[in-house]
Amino acid sequence: MQDKDLFNGVIGKYTDHNDENGATKKNMDLEISKTSISKPPGFGVRHLQIVLMFSGLFMSYALRVNISVGIVAMVDKSENATHATYDWDKTQQGLILSSFFWGYLLAQIPVSQMAQHFGAKMLLTIASIICALLTLITPWAASIDWKLMLLLRALQGLFQGFYYPCVHTLLAKWVHPCERGTLTTFTYSGTQAGSVVMLAISGILASSSMGWPSIFYFSGGATLIWTVFWMIFGSSSPDVCSRISIEEKKFIESIPGSNHGQLKTPWLNILKSTPVTALILVHAAQCWGFWSLLTETPSYLVQIFEFNIKTNALLSALPYLAMWIVSLAVSPISDYIINRECIGVATSRKLFNSIGHWVPALTLIILSFLREPIQAIAMLTIASGLNGFTYCGYMVNHMDLSPNFAGSLMGLTNTIANIMSILGPITVGIILSDDDENTSIDTKMGEWKIVFFIAAAFYFFGNLIFVIFGKAAIQPWNEPKDEQRSTAESDEERLGEALM
Repeated sequence: MQDKDLFNGVIGKYTDHNDENGATKKNMDLEISKTSISKPPGFGVRHLQIVLMFSGLFMSYALRVNISVGIVAMVDKSENATHATYDWDKTQQGLILSSFFWGYLLAQIPVSQMAQHFGAKMLLTIASIICALLTLITPWAASIDWKLMLLLRALQGLFQGFYYPCVHTLLAKWVHPCERGTLTTFTYSGTQAGSVVMLAISGILASSSMGWPSIFYFSGGATLIWTVFWMIFGSSSPDVCSRISIEEKKFIESIPGSNHGQLKTPWLNILKSTPVTALILVHAAQCWGFWSLLTETPSYLVQIFEFNIKTNALLSALPYLAMWIVSLAVSPISDYIINRECIGVATSRKLFNSIGHWVPALTLIILSFLREPIQAIAMLTIASGLNGFTYCGYMVNHMDLSPNFAGSLMGLTNTIANIMSILGPITVGIILSDDDENTSIDTKMGEWKIVFFIAAAFYFFGNLIFVIFGKAAIQPWNEPKDEQRSTAESDEERLGEALM
């Protein structure tokens, strides 16, 4: 099957939607145009935007996870004799790890609206510069007071809250459904790549003569460099991009259900939508499981297996290296089986998300009973690696439901879901004992067993709701009623012209 045939097949699959009475409608202008528009060959401007967004998310997550290894070094006197260390107990550490999400929640919905109306490039530029500067002053903040660390991380979270709504808005404008699984997954795999690299080099930096402060100097400086490239080559949409070819622009503008003008977000209809509710809950499950593990894995390896800081960092990065590789490997498979009409879009989203949540849930339960380090690391790697399937599951579902309001949907689901990102690390901090030296290994294992069982439960029930209630069809509220009427009139005119 040629690229044009693949494109035609996807057009047919994505133009179905249900009206208020449950009847199926066809968007006729897309049915007519599908015979004359083909996917441009080679590396296009849309691919350049994807690479830029990938690297932007890479730096975003490098700034997020630097504290995961950094805090281990900052409180471990035996590893940092020549650098300042701090007497922060487990509760304080949990608050520092979770404070990022306090600010993160506030930005999502407002930024999604600003990105939709004013473009995402400027917003990402501002967020990137501020986050980089806040990261560079982290060692100073830590030396003043741990509460100042809370404020600084909360501010970082506030401006990092710009990323997901902006990126989802950009993806909805730049990526056609026939490439959605592959290009979206590649973009968001930057989060895993950033986590892997930052976790790995953080241990090396912390154990070097530069000490743990170099973790923050390195990640902050690299983010400023990315910002320069983004300012030069990034673009909010094909409409305002001067580098894009006419052929590629026409291909992108044929995205089914997409309106490249400004539309008012139908919040009431969105909040009443059952598929959106299912999406919120599965997103919340992902946030609890993912962030509980990402922020606490270094602590787990230190407490249970007593790894040094360098080994700890490298092993903590391994599960997310697996997730990165898996996500890149499965995304072409997702697009292939959809484009070849092996299974429907909704079935594909649910299948991939089930693999990404239910198998990791099982491995976390097994992990809680293991005491051998190799076996435990293997289970952590499997759990995190297979979690990469979710990038072809719930993560692209916002664009399935509404290309016009994908950024707004991401802002909504990410706001609610990331409440779990706050509660997860705090809950872990409450469960774990403060006195590591006098706590037996059996007690420690029992505490971590609770942590892993809770994460497994979130994965299981969140995905179960998505499987039962999730959908992948464009929803009726994707376009306001007056837009639907004008589109229908245009459809009739085009159909008449095509038949003449």
